[in-house]
Amino acid sequence: MKTFAYSYTDPLLETTPDPTTWGWEVDRIYQDLGKRSQLQQLFLDGKNDPPDYLLIRRLEELGDTVESVSDAIAELQAMGVTLIAIEQAYNSSQESTSRSADLLKLLHEIQYQQRSRRIRQGHARNRLDAVPPPGKVPYGYRRGKGKYTIDRSTSPVVKDFFEHFLLYNSLRGAVRYLAKKYGKKISVTTGRRWLTNPVYRGDTAYQKGEIISNTHDPIISREEAAQVDRLLRRNSRLAPRTASAPRSLAGLVVCGECQSRMTVTRVTIRNQDKEYLYLRPISCPKNPKCSAIPYQDILAHTIAAVCRDLPLAVGGMNFPQLDTVKNSFSEAIARQQQILHQISTLQETGVLDAETAQLRTYKLRTEISALQAKLATLPPVNLLSVAQAVSIPQFWLDLSESERRFYFREFIRQIEIVRQDKEWELRVIFIF
Repeated sequence: MKTFAYSYTDPLLETTPDPTTWGWEVDRIYQDLGKRSQLQQLFLDGKNDPPDYLLIRRLEELGDTVESVSDAIAELQAMGVTLIAIEQAYNSSQESTSRSADLLKLLHEIQYQQRSRRIRQGHARNRLDAVPPPGKVPYGYRRGKGKYTIDRSTSPVVKDFFEHFLLYNSLRGAVRYLAKKYGKKISVTTGRRWLTNPVYRGDTAYQKGEIISNTHDPIISREEAAQVDRLLRRNSRLAPRTASAPRSLAGLVVCGECQSRMTVTRVTIRNQDKEYLYLRPISCPKNPKCSAIPYQDILAHTIAAVCRDLPLAVGGMNFPQLDTVKNSFSEAIARQQQILHQISTLQETGVLDAETAQLRTYKLRTEISALQAKLATLPPVNLLSVAQAVSIPQFWLDLSESERRFYFREFIRQIEIVRQDKEWELRVIFIF
């Protein structure tokens, strides 16, 4: 008993199947990529020495139209070959009535699948040309000739949104700011999508998360985008509302005695404008509960601890190793870009045809974008100099609460209050 297998792969939509996944002992495998030359070779070989069985995944792999699929099935039947479609439970050796009914049903399904495939092929060709995907254009852009172009009337709104978020590190605040200044009402969820949307960074995102960089003019710079990503990662460790709380210590302080997070409370005296701020545990299980501590005392001790310990913590980092990682990413990007520049030469000399060159270009551009994204997540190079600058007490005293909040969360993971009878001390835990 002789068994052959045949598979057709459209390089725009899928990858070549693993030859070991047929589930049968196969004597010979015919594989086509883009064209069906191997299918024709199968028919030629079958006329001289036909197999007993031919395995395929789905019937539509035998042709691009229902007519071509039907002709291929008829030719195989004439050779006496039993056709088995393993993903469609079709077997041409079944009884005639049952086989005809199943085939008619499958031909209708094939017609629908091929129409869907043509649509997906059109989208895939657009991806190879870096044409924006179908759907609504992101706010701040409009469709141009094969790419996004900046909408001069709405892009300032998006730019202002990003600048407000970077300045105050508050997503909800940036959303309220747009509504108040421009009358542009968006939800917090929409605002978060704006912050992470590759389009505003000059990139285009396609299916499966594939991104091609530098396809159009950006609204924010690469440096601003990297800072937005760092802020979002940092805020993800905090409760949603403390991420945009007005006080710089909000969400950072934990009581070492009861392990409860501490919240900022405000106390006022009737008929007086003065207010007093305290940090108290949110859910202390002890009885009596852990006492509140004046906010300004914690703030002063935190600033002193940062000025004393931050340069030592940064100095302990392995910067040579960090530089090695950055250099590794940069060299990998340079290699991929060098290969990308050679594609046109290989196409001109006939080594690559136009379709293969497009596929290779698309893959290289997505790989470069992925490497650039990893490079952007690494700490900034000037971390050591920044640590030296913020170790001066006067630096912190000259900042507003929102500015102090920005720098605290850039360096601090948690502040723990260690209680000793009526006394207490702080333990500042840095991110690195």
